[in-house]
Amino acid sequence: MSWIKNSRDLRKNALVVAAVHSPGALRCARKIQPGEVDFLEIRVDNFASKPEVLLPALSSLRVPLIVTVRHPVEGGLHGLTIRQRRDLFARFLPFATWIDVELRSVEKLAGTVAEARRAGVKLIVSSHHFHSTPSAVRLQQTIRAAHTAGADICKLAALADSAAALEPMLGTLSRQQPVPLSVMGMGRFGKISRLLFAQAGSILNYGYLDRPNASGQWEARLLKKRLAELAEA
Repeated sequence: MSWIKNSRDLRKNALVVAAVHSPGALRCARKIQPGEVDFLEIRVDNFASKPEVLLPALSSLRVPLIVTVRHPVEGGLHGLTIRQRRDLFARFLPFATWIDVELRSVEKLAGTVAEARRAGVKLIVSSHHFHSTPSAVRLQQTIRAAHTAGADICKLAALADSAAALEPMLGTLSRQQPVPLSVMGMGRFGKISRLLFAQAGSILNYGYLDRPNASGQWEARLLKKRLAELAEA
């Protein structure tokens, strides 16, 4: 991302993503105006039993969309098979600016990734650790693997239940990386981490609209305001 030149640029360009993971969040999303958040993440797996509720609404949303059909092991709902996820990605890809595919799924969803590339849709490669904080070595291995897989952004989310848990994640942001990072903590130190990591260079920073879908989240519009305040400090 050539527009990022120094630490102040990193803070000013910390983007906020609001998760749309429920009918209530979708109702909120339809009221969002450009500038209130930077992206809406459409969690298609949460609507997999009734995608017809979601599809008609997408064309009316005023903010660019990240389409996610999450793997069950990494928080996806409805226990979707790889074939079901592939089919849902295909249905929702025309609305996407980005897609989010877990590192564990990149190979099996290679066709989806290739189709996204042909359509000019960018790729987030993600890794989620709800019950632990990976070591610095493991985080670095994930980043390298995401880069090899063709990620435009590598997203790392991990449990942050102590101040010490922040250190390995913050360390990834302090080093030059082969791909831009989106880094966030969950749990007791989750809210703190999302402010800290955005200041340190996390490109995408996730919040909620109606209710959290992960522990440690901020309400997305409030997060946008807080990050703007910190960027000017």
